[in-house]
This record gives sequence, structure tokens and C-alpha cells, in this order.
Amino acid sequence: MALNLIKLSVGTQSVEGLEDWIGRRAKQKRPRGFGPYHDHITRMHPKRADELLDGGSIYWVIKGVILCRQTIAQIKKVTGEDGIERSALLMDPPLIRTQPQMRRAFQGWRYLRAEDAPADLGTRQTGETPPDLHLKLAELGLL
Repeated sequence: MALNLIKLSVGTQSVEGLEDWIGRRAKQKRPRGFGPYHDHITRMHPKRADELLDGGSIYWVIKGVILCRQTIAQIKKVTGEDGIERSALLMDPPLIRTQPQMRRAFQGWRYLRAEDAPADLGTRQTGETPPDLHLKLAELGLL
């Protein structure tokens, strides 16, 4: 079973805003040579990298709610201009929308077990709350 990461998308107001930001970064000249991947540089190297690379994703928290995810394609060690080694989390660019799930603020990233991750949209089971209603209930603090 794949292991995932959860990460705050700081300053993002919507999934569309995150998509726009990823698109703008993809058009910039990329000195690190990560090709088609969207990268996130993190100070810490995930100790459970092998589990993350076995089908794991980064689940993005936008305004306190998980709304989408990106599949983790690779994890590479990189050295910054300051000489400090960091990790580059390389993700497939498309965002996959998920069922909204409330999350409290935290710093950095956290591991997220597959069984605790929200389902992708389009895989909703009969009787589950529709995503737009779920998001509205979450915004009202009712979830």
C-alpha cells in the first residue's frame, strides 16, 4: 500500500490557482533539469522514500482543506547554491482533484497513510456527500 505526503500550498486560494502557479513555473527556464516534472524542494529527505515511490502522492492542502494531489514520480538529492543538500520531490504535473478533507495548519510536510487519504473525485460511492457540499460544510466548520 502506497504512502503519501501531505503539504500546505501556502498562498494558494484554489486548485485553479495551484494549476496556474505550476504552469507558470513550467514555462520558466529550469536550471535543475527536472524535465516535465513539477518539483518541490524540501530541506529534509523523506526517510520512507521507497514507500512514497511505490505509487505515493503529495496531497495539497489549500485554505485548510485537502483538494487535490499529484503523483510522486521521483525523489532526488540536490545541492543548493548555499552548498546545503536538500531533496527534490518530482511530481507529475497534472493535479488530481480529491474529495475535500479538512486539515489543520502544520509546518513542512507529513506522511499520510493510504487509508487516511481522501478519495479521488469521480470515485465517490453512493451515499457519500457530494464534493461541493462537503467543501461547504468544511468551510462552515461542520466537519
